[in-house]
Amino acid sequence: MPIPIIFDTDPGIDDAQALALILADPGIELLGVTTTFGNVSVDTATRNALLLLEHAGVDVPVARGIGKPLRKEPLPVPAHIHGADGLGNQNLAEPRRRAIEQNAAEFIIEQTRLRPGEITLVAVGPLGNLAQALALDPHLAGRVARVVVMGGSIREGGNVTPLAEANIYSDPHAAQRVLTAGWPLTLVGLDVTHRTLIDPPRMARIAHAQPRLGPVLARAFEFYAGFYRTFLGRDGCCPHDSCAVAWLRRPELFRSVRGHLNVVTEGIAEGQTVFAEAGREFVSERWSGTPPVDVCLGVDAAAVEDWMEAVLTADNAIPPAPALA
Repeated sequence: MPIPIIFDTDPGIDDAQALALILADPGIELLGVTTTFGNVSVDTATRNALLLLEHAGVDVPVARGIGKPLRKEPLPVPAHIHGADGLGNQNLAEPRRRAIEQNAAEFIIEQTRLRPGEITLVAVGPLGNLAQALALDPHLAGRVARVVVMGGSIREGGNVTPLAEANIYSDPHAAQRVLTAGWPLTLVGLDVTHRTLIDPPRMARIAHAQPRLGPVLARAFEFYAGFYRTFLGRDGCCPHDSCAVAWLRRPELFRSVRGHLNVVTEGIAEGQTVFAEAGREFVSERWSGTPPVDVCLGVDAAAVEDWMEAVLTADNAIPPAPALA
């Protein structure tokens, strides 16, 4: 049976890649998309989610979510990474569809009430929507099958500060609430996403096999890869958000460790994810006082990259359709 998911996202180029992966995988049932700020504003994120689904020929609900952090001031949009439009400055036409009336938190609550114990939340942006849903419904954590979060860094170091990963740093108070809520949770962070790479030849094969989304993905990749080439010296891009989808479908390709997470919410280490392995003793019990979660610390990168390509180039991937105006 396909795994029913809600995809919480801030598209974003690697978000677009992950959405294409979700849509191409028959083992996933996409119930809806919830949007948040992060790579772009929440309005642009909502527009991009609608556009990507429209280009793919897929009609699922899109619910607009939270537009700013719970407490801190929002960070500037990283237009040098994803473009001002979040998709590499493609200036695509406006989507025909609109977001539903429900906001993201309301949609998550409703869907998990309709299918208690079945739905996985795949969250690849700042975690305000999930934090808001938890605040509105104290019983939510008990109805969710699992939460898969792309975010954080344990041993790798950060990508927006020396210690912090972007999604967690963007809203550390929301992250602390979500990562310690007591629901089944897996963190897929920079410790594994920085080990994976989509290079230009692989992206070309994927785009060729995706008649609907392929042109959009290819143009976005060129912009994203330009950032990686200029600033990081890498020939390709890390498919951060796709790694969360890969863990959902192929967890055996990752090495996970059980333990306890906390998020630093203030000060020079703001946004750092602090991990204490289960069973280790420290001078203070505060490190192990949160509910246990699973944290990915290792990955078979080549196998993950090959799996992504196989899904996105399979015969059952998104079929051709007339081009949108």
